[in-house]
Order: sequence, then structure tokens, then C-alpha cells
Amino acid sequence: MKYLFFVIAICSIHFLQAQDLKLWYNKPAEKWTEALPLGNGHIGAMVFGGVEKELIQLNESTLWSGGPVKHNINPEASTYLPQVREALLKEADYDKAGKLARKLQGLFTESYLPLGDVTISQDFGGQSPTAYYRDLNLQTAVATTRFTINGVEYVRESFVSAPANTMVIHLSASKKGAINTDISGNSQLRFNTKALGTSEWIVAGKAPAHIAPNYYNPKDREPIVYEDTTGCNGMRFQLRIKVVAPGAQIVADDKGVHIRQATEAIVYITAATSFNGYDKCPVSEGKDEGALVAGFLEKAVKKSYPTLRKEHMADYQKYFNRVSLKLKDTIGEKRNSMLPSNERLAAYSKGGYDPFIEALYFQFGRYLLISCSRPGGPPANLQGIWNKELRAPWSSNYTININTEMNYWPAEVTNLSEMHQPLLDWLKDLSASGSRTAKEFYHAKGWVAHHNSDIWCTSNPVGDLGAGNPSWANWYMGGNWLCRHLYEHYLYTGDKKFLAEYAYPIMKQAALFTLDWLVKDNEGYWVTAPSTSPENWFKDKNGKSQSVSVASTMDMAIIWDLFTSLIEASTSLNTDAEFRNQLISVREKLYPMKIGNKGQLLEWYKDFEEVDTLHRHVSHLYGLFPGKQISADNDPEFFNAAKRTLEIRGDLGTGWSRGWKINWWARLHDGDHAYLLFRNLLNYADAGGGGTYPNFFDAHPPFQIDGNFAGTAGMAEMLLQSHTQFVDVLPALPTALPEGEVKGLCARGGFVVDIQWRAGKLVKLKVKSKAGIKLYLRYNGKIVEMETSKNGIYQLNGELKAI
Repeated sequence: MKYLFFVIAICSIHFLQAQDLKLWYNKPAEKWTEALPLGNGHIGAMVFGGVEKELIQLNESTLWSGGPVKHNINPEASTYLPQVREALLKEADYDKAGKLARKLQGLFTESYLPLGDVTISQDFGGQSPTAYYRDLNLQTAVATTRFTINGVEYVRESFVSAPANTMVIHLSASKKGAINTDISGNSQLRFNTKALGTSEWIVAGKAPAHIAPNYYNPKDREPIVYEDTTGCNGMRFQLRIKVVAPGAQIVADDKGVHIRQATEAIVYITAATSFNGYDKCPVSEGKDEGALVAGFLEKAVKKSYPTLRKEHMADYQKYFNRVSLKLKDTIGEKRNSMLPSNERLAAYSKGGYDPFIEALYFQFGRYLLISCSRPGGPPANLQGIWNKELRAPWSSNYTININTEMNYWPAEVTNLSEMHQPLLDWLKDLSASGSRTAKEFYHAKGWVAHHNSDIWCTSNPVGDLGAGNPSWANWYMGGNWLCRHLYEHYLYTGDKKFLAEYAYPIMKQAALFTLDWLVKDNEGYWVTAPSTSPENWFKDKNGKSQSVSVASTMDMAIIWDLFTSLIEASTSLNTDAEFRNQLISVREKLYPMKIGNKGQLLEWYKDFEEVDTLHRHVSHLYGLFPGKQISADNDPEFFNAAKRTLEIRGDLGTGWSRGWKINWWARLHDGDHAYLLFRNLLNYADAGGGGTYPNFFDAHPPFQIDGNFAGTAGMAEMLLQSHTQFVDVLPALPTALPEGEVKGLCARGGFVVDIQWRAGKLVKLKVKSKAGIKLYLRYNGKIVEMETSKNGIYQLNGELKAI
């Protein structure tokens, strides 16, 4: 049914203030990229806000196809490695090396799946609503839909509670007995349904044994396979709905739950799977998903709606409220402040001035991270926790040549360290899987992970035994890059126990693989061979496009970064001196960075001609960000070469690519260029192209959540940096943001920083030292050194002093 939606401003938006952190709209979502996301790290929901039919698309974070990774996938792989190296180092035959590299591949990852849809239906006889309004309040993590029909105001309030692990929907009407609603659910997966008692409804089913990536469609195979020959593929799942409506009639039957003559009702939705760990058979060793959901519901229904809402908000706000950002409207252009969020975004992307929408986008990234990554659950995947496709783009998996890492760039700096934990926990399992891959594929020590992974901790080069293009499939630095997150967590928290007992052993094992992987070239440098620069190509001497060579700059930068982190960590822990000295010795002879004939940082082993000079990946700038090898303090020559690289590459790119460029330009201390890319990232993408969808999801396109997180991290990087010895305050402040205030950002060394600026200059600063180490502060062209005490607070008003 199509409706005309009339918005009465005095009813719908009079309470919206310029700085309210809300996404709001004056009509229901027609597309998934208009729906509003809710989540608690386990259950994800997309709320459409329909009138006669409310659609809620659901996910459960552990619901994936497949099962534990098989052993000995490609037992002949190790025999081809010497052949690849000979083709590269002796023959410089890149074409031959690329073909041989395919012989090193294993199987594709599995896919993250949609759980199901819940619909809440009420027949209004086709009458059009008035005063329609829906929003997502980032300060409460509550979504509200409100409209009036026949003089009756209907309100739906929804949230996904982390304490209760339950989605809670409160239905209310301004007229007694006006709610006559039918609630049902289904799934794209194989499922069955049944009523339980008078008020519960269950959707139960089984995931496919295998789903091929959406880009891989061999003619001789079905892409979705349910039949399982191993007995360990295809986890079970259950979605359960329960309704409580005092004084109303409630009936559950084979079609759903039916509510009649209610004035208010509470709908509880929860879900679970049989997933029990990356190496456990979800069929025979799986959890009891039915018992799990029954337990969640039993506890939730014992509490009143106000209690559930209060507990949800307290849990959420203890994280979200740590950081605030206010960007002052310095020219008084508030003409867009009453526009719905999609229209306001569209006006902004046409060049409108709107600092509020920039602050909103920053906080939306923090909201998404809290909602899709919680301790005890899996890491945020390519779409966070929200996916509607049975064969999701790129399997909605863990793409670890940039995207998974990018998801967690804002975690530490925006004071959400706990949300980092799922990734850090997953790395222990990935390292265990990766040690088997290192041994089986390369006869190497330590552990390795490549381009893609999943909930089963796939670590082999993907490609279905040769079908993957080496430009992305044969990339060997995923585990090494992910180790940066372990060390970053230590740098921000100062947790030496975490470093010693958890992070250091995993990092060391990654380094042991790397030491086995490195070989000497003809000049005596340690190089990687084979080597790629993710998803990019160069031209060989015959003008043919190639992707496999030796010692790509990204490879060497990641290895330098890993070795440096381990050297620093072992020094800090006063341990492993012999291994530290070995790393120092090898690091000195790593193949060095080089500058090309255009003044740019070279991406490849040689100054090859680029196939695509505007390619979305600029992986060779890893040492600028997220690494620390390139900085104005360390080496101005390579710092300038990095800038020249970005100038040549240009400002175009997909959503996540623009996000990475924001952070690079911020590291180059060019706030105006970083801001330009930030605005490009917020390009309104309703009609296609990269940027931001109406619901503020990042448009790769299609949706990838990493762009949201890179944008949030990029804004933080403009305001605060700490990758060198200094805590740099306002190192890349854009001219367009001359006045503002941010509270609660974190810096390496265990510092929490509040910053206030006017006319582009710092006017007030407060620093809390959690670790009590020496502070090296840089601001307004000045440097201040100060000893700090643990939990000491220091304020700058003219000079820095304790308060």
C-alpha cells in the first residue's frame, strides 16, 4: 500500500535541537539503506518504520555458513613456492610467477548470513497517516516510529538490549484497545516455525553447508549447498518472539502471534545459533540454541519495559557518553536544521555548510561500533552486523587486507577500547588456524593469514585452488597487519599484563613466520617473494599487466611495523633480548622504501608503470597511516614523497578508500585536504556512487561499514595524534572548523584529552593520565614536557599544570 505522508512540523520536529544526535525522517524506509540500524554486538536489526507493515530485518552475529576449516586443503602448495621464487628472483618472469602463485591457493571463506525478518502488521483500511516521524537517537540507541491515523497516535519504540541480549519493541496507542496487530517471522534460510503456548512463536532452521562468494559462479556448481558430507557444516539457529500485552487478547498459532484490543504491548525478540567456536563442529559439538533463547526470554520478560529500557540505556551510555564533539556553526547557517536527515545530507553534499552533520557522522561511527562489536562476540565483519543478502557482497566476511582493520581504527582513539576486544580475542584463534596454514602451505614456523577470513578463522590464501586472482588472493600480510591492533591496544591502555601474556606471544609467532618467509635478493636485502600490493597491478617490460612481484612497499612497511612493535614491546617487558636483537638485525636489512621518478613513494620493487594511476588502494602508504614509519619528525623526504603519492592518486575512490585518504591527509597535517575528503565521504549516495546512503551507512557501493569507521577515525585524527613521541593537539584542524570542543579522545600513553579551540587555535586543554608516564605535548607550535602521576589531571590555561 502506498501512502502520502503528511508531516505536521509542530508535532513531529519542534523538539529537535540543532545538536540533537538523531537521524530522523518523515516517511518510512523503502530501501534497506534507508532503514535504521540497532544492535548489541550479537543481535542486529534494521527497522524500516512501516505503517501497516513494519519490517524488521534481523541478524545474529555468529550465523555463518559452513563449519571448521578442513586440514590439508592443498598438500602440494609448498612444492610450488620455490618455483615462484625462482621465477621472480632469478628470471624476473612476473607472468610465470603469477600463474604459479595460483597453485598456492586454498578454498574460499564462508559467508555471513541474514537471520530472518519479523513483520508487525495492522490493517488501517488504507488510510494515510499524518504526523509521521521516525528516528534513531544516538544518545539512547533507541529507534522510534510515530504516526497518527483516525485521531489515534501510534508509537513504536525499539532497542536491542545488551544486558538482556534481546530486542525489545514497545507498541502503544493513544486510544484504549486500538492495537490489533499480527506478528510473524520468516527466513531466507531453510526453516520451520511453530507456536509455543499462547504468546510465543519460533523460527528454527539450519544454515547452508557452504555458500560461494557472490563474485564466484562456476557453471558446474551450485553456489548455495545445504547437503553436508562431513557432518560438521551448517549450524543450527533459532529466532524466538514473545509478546506481553496486559488486558489484551493474545493468540499464537501456525501463522504467528495475534494481539487484539491492546493499548500497549511489548514484543521480545531474541536469537542464538549452535556456533561453539571456530574449531568445534556446530552440529555435534554445538551449543543448544533453543535453551539459549529460552533463557534470554525468561529473564527479559520478568522485567518491566521501563526497567529494560533503563538498563539498556545505562549499558550503552557508559560507552557512548565518554566522548562528545561540538562543532560550532560560526556563520549562523541553520536553515537546514529542521530538514529530515536524508534531505539535510543531500543539501550538505551539494556544498552546504553544516558542522552539525559532521559531528553527527562522527558519533554515528561510534554508535555503530558499540552496536556491532561487543566483548564476548565475534568481530565486526564487512557489514558490521547488518546483512540482508543470502550471498552478501564479498561474503560479508573479514577482508583483512584493509577492511577489518579499518573497522577498528576508531576503537581506541574514540574511547571505545572494550569494543576492540572482539577483534583481539579472535586473533588468538586466527593465529592457531594460521599456524596450521604456515606449516601445511609453506613448511614455515609461526602463523600467517592472508586476504580473507571468517568466523571459522580461515587463514589460507583463498581462491578455490587456483580460481582466485593473485592480486588479492596471494597476499601474505594479513596476520602481521592485525598484530598492530594488539600493540595499539597496549599503547593506549598501558596494560602490560595484556602485552606480556596475550599480545606478545601472538605477535612473536607472526614474526617467526615472517623470518621464515623473508629471502635475500641479489643486493643482500631481505624481501618477500611472492609479493603483491593488494588488488593493484603494474606493467612488466612487455607492457602486460601483472600483480605478483617482490618486496612490495606495503609488505616491507608492515614487516618493519611488526618488528618495531616487538622490539619496543620486548624492551618494555625486559624480556626476549636475543630475539629482539635478531629482529633489529633483520630490520636493518629490510628492502628500503624508494622514491620514484615523479617524486612519489614507490609501490613496487621497481619503478614499474602503473596500470591504474587512480587506483582505490594506496596500500604503500601503510607506513604513514596506520603505521608510524613515515612522519615529518622521522624522515621529511619520505613524508613529502607520501604526499606526492596522494596528489598523483587523486581524491576519487569508493567509500572506504575516501576514508583512508582522510586519515593520510590528517597525518600529513593538511587539515583542509582531509576535510575535503571527509566531505567527499559524506556525498549523498542515494542515486548510486560512493559516499553515504540516506541512513548514513557507507556506500562502497554497496554498503561496507569500514568507510563509516574510517570517517570517524579521520575526524579524530584531525583533532588529536599520538603516533610519534608527541601528543599532538589539533595537528590537522581544517579552516572550515575554526571553533569547537571535543571531550574524551584518547592518546597513546594512556592519556584522555579534552580540547577546546577558537579561531583555529587551542584555548583550553585538559589531560588525564591513566598510566602516569611522561607527557610530551605539542600544540600551537609549542612543545611541553611534563611528568605525570597515575590518574592525575592536568589543565592548560596559559601553562600546563596539575589540578
